Amino acid sequence: GMEGGPSPASPAGLSAYVVVSQLLGLTLLATTGAWLGRYRGGVAWHGPLQFNVHPLCMVLGMVFLQGDALLVYRVFRHEAKRSTKALHAVLHGLALVIALVGERRGGCVGLDPAPGGNGLLSAGIIAVFESHRTKGIPDMYSLHSWCGMAAFVLYLLQWLLGCGFFLLPGASFSLRNRYKPQHIFFGIALFALSIAVCLLGITETLLFNIRDSYSHFVPEGVLANTLGVLLVAFGLVVGYVLTRDDWKRPPLAEELALSMDFKTLTEGESPGGGS
Repeated sequence: GMEGGPSPASPAGLSAYVVVSQLLGLTLLATTGAWLGRYRGGVAWHGPLQFNVHPLCMVLGMVFLQGDALLVYRVFRHEAKRSTKALHAVLHGLALVIALVGERRGGCVGLDPAPGGNGLLSAGIIAVFESHRTKGIPDMYSLHSWCGMAAFVLYLLQWLLGCGFFLLPGASFSLRNRYKPQHIFFGIALFALSIAVCLLGITETLLFNIRDSYSHFVPEGVLANTLGVLLVAFGLVVGYVLTRDDWKRPPLAEELALSMDFKTLTEGESPGGGS
């Protein structure tokens, strides 16, 4: 980072990428809404349309909000670390809550392939399991449901560990430093996995609903495929911003001073010395 003078607003190109990511994110949500509204009958909290809450919540929570939570440290470069960290945690927490609602509403995509399986969709995850049992449909059998459940459980664990290590005052500086590389890697890995799970879910939904006409490039198939391509594009743009070394958030002067003091204390190094 630059010492003394005020830091530049943000590196060249970063703002453009962030804007593109947000436009892609909003387009994602609009496309998901268009697909569900136009071809899947819309979205409702009760009755046969309740299942449609599931894809909407997952794209909003596990993709858009999760991606934005990851971008927080690139966008807010000169704000206090504590408030940036709090925003990072709140956005991830919000993504988790929305995904949980979506998971409860959708359960695994164990949709009855036969039309009129409305009982299946009428309540949360417990009702999905219940009606699966009464209809003799197995639970958690699809690759989408396995990867989706893994992504959600790991995401929750990552959030709890992040709060424990970085937000709560208990963890020592060296412990935080040791956990940080894992936290960063799994943050990006779980974001990628979430997008992959969405692609599996889209494919599964199309094969359940338009299996016979899908190969004829029907409008619903093309729109849902487009949604998949947009999901990949959003992931690539966010991933690029996150992995550019020169776009990482520069440590503020007070953060540097703190870590130097700590190093001197623990390792007996001179504050200016090598790591």
